[in-house]
Amino acid sequence: MASFAQAQDPAQNRPDAGGLHTQIHRPELRGICGAGRQGEAGCAAIRARKILDAQVPPWRAIGRVNFASLQIRSHCTGTLVAEAVVLTAAHCLYNYARKAWIPAQSLRFVAGYQRGTGIGVAGVRRYVLDPVQDPTSRDFRGGIAEDWALLLLDTPLGAEAGILPLARDGARDMTGERADPDALAGYAGLRPHVLSLAEGCGPGQMRAEGRVLDTPCPAMQGDSGAPLLALTESGPVILGVLSAVASTGDGLRSLGIPAARIPDPAGLTP
Repeated sequence: MASFAQAQDPAQNRPDAGGLHTQIHRPELRGICGAGRQGEAGCAAIRARKILDAQVPPWRAIGRVNFASLQIRSHCTGTLVAEAVVLTAAHCLYNYARKAWIPAQSLRFVAGYQRGTGIGVAGVRRYVLDPVQDPTSRDFRGGIAEDWALLLLDTPLGAEAGILPLARDGARDMTGERADPDALAGYAGLRPHVLSLAEGCGPGQMRAEGRVLDTPCPAMQGDSGAPLLALTESGPVILGVLSAVASTGDGLRSLGIPAARIPDPAGLTP
């Protein structure tokens, strides 16, 4: 769609824009378990997360977004939000070392990933980003509020793996000052081959005029792109997508993009 930045052609020439953009978002998920003096406590919180069976519903809709080259192997967390659309964080698609966006065809999504196996594997045909991003440049622009991405898969996986819905008007009030994610599920760097769940995160808060969701759910590298969830009677609902971890006076905080800011996956062109 014309209203969103899109990356389609892996062979396109990327102009050398010189140094990185001064407004580049630098996610704070690079520590072992957290940030600053609270790192050790952050590790304990990650280890305390419940390990899920990622190959049973509804958790099989969550998986790993993988990238590998001769120099780099990395992963983030992603969630099926339509038959062939995965929600994750935009910074997962950017190679900071090379100052370049990763070609869509170099990415793989493994639904229900668990200890080397998965429910299904798909490549990525293209991805959709916030309009502030320009995937033909060498810059990563914007901040946390713009750090979302929708991956359009080359093989539909939703029928088998399932889909988690994005909260629009429903599960919680996303327009007020408060928001309450019950949980976060992701592939944390301490346990990259299992899906783990942080439950009972406690009250969250909307910041930046409703553009950023602040929650105490424990997270770390590898969890980028993980869903911030409301655990409803009918199943998990996505309230937001994880972007970064920050150390504040209130402890480590996980920061994400509210689901209301994510485009409707049903409206995307193939």
